[in-house]
Amino acid sequence: MLQYVIRRLVMVLPVLLGITAMVFLLMHITPGDPARVALGEHATEEAVAQLRREWGLDDPLAVQYARYVWGALRADLGRSFTHNRPVREELARTFPATLQLAAGGTFFAVAVGVPIGVLSATRPYSLADRLSMVVALLGVSMPVFWTAILLIMTFSIHLRWLPTSGRGGLDHLILPAITVASVSLALLARMTRSAMLDVLQEDYVRTARAKGLGQRLVVYRHALRNALIPVVTVLGQQFGLMLGGAVVTETVFAWPGMGRLIVQAILARDARVVQGAVLLLALTIVVINSLVDVAYGYIDPRIRYE
Repeated sequence: MLQYVIRRLVMVLPVLLGITAMVFLLMHITPGDPARVALGEHATEEAVAQLRREWGLDDPLAVQYARYVWGALRADLGRSFTHNRPVREELARTFPATLQLAAGGTFFAVAVGVPIGVLSATRPYSLADRLSMVVALLGVSMPVFWTAILLIMTFSIHLRWLPTSGRGGLDHLILPAITVASVSLALLARMTRSAMLDVLQEDYVRTARAKGLGQRLVVYRHALRNALIPVVTVLGQQFGLMLGGAVVTETVFAWPGMGRLIVQAILARDARVVQGAVLLLALTIVVINSLVDVAYGYIDPRIRYE
């Protein structure tokens, strides 16, 4: 197990290096001058040229990229072009909000999606099964922004139960978490149903029932654990998508996370913030995927890492 973890950590370095190179090139071939954006349209060419020299934007791309990688290795991601603050301070300010939103969405998706999938699998083709799959289909098909608007109109405007926007206590997290979890919940429900239907046909499940074990014990102790591997795989992927794809949710609910920060940085041509944010998200997703791989061995003891 330890050797496997070490190999995965070694593999992280070329992945992150490739991601940083891709983002660096994309930001530099995109039309627009960050110095011009920072100084405004009426700034003189001399002022723009001087600011470009101060920021090192006149150096060759290879030199700029090498300088950026060397700084990243020392946890120095440079200073924001827009706010003139260290990028790591911007990330430290916004990443906890995005992580909180993704964790809340994951909790809601698991707490609702997995039981729905189990219920559908234990009662196939019943009314409960059909209704559950209809709900799952709506969750996958409905745009996230439309889900957010419906939730705000229902629970914030008409019922006045929850706030419409901002980050505060638990009441501020509920609607954004439900919104960001809507697609993941539907996928988890369908994946759990499919995996459970396969497992419930296995010989050991029929043997457990023949021994007189109760339905709840058979389903949750024997069947569900063996059906969790594809569910955990989807869950790890969806958590990564929640981290990187919560831009719409954060915008609708005015949630001060990294999604909004990246959009604002792209509009301002603040390449250093974009590069730092993407690097942090990529590192987090790689770590999550590695943890998911390690979790397989605990879910199913038959899996061995060589």
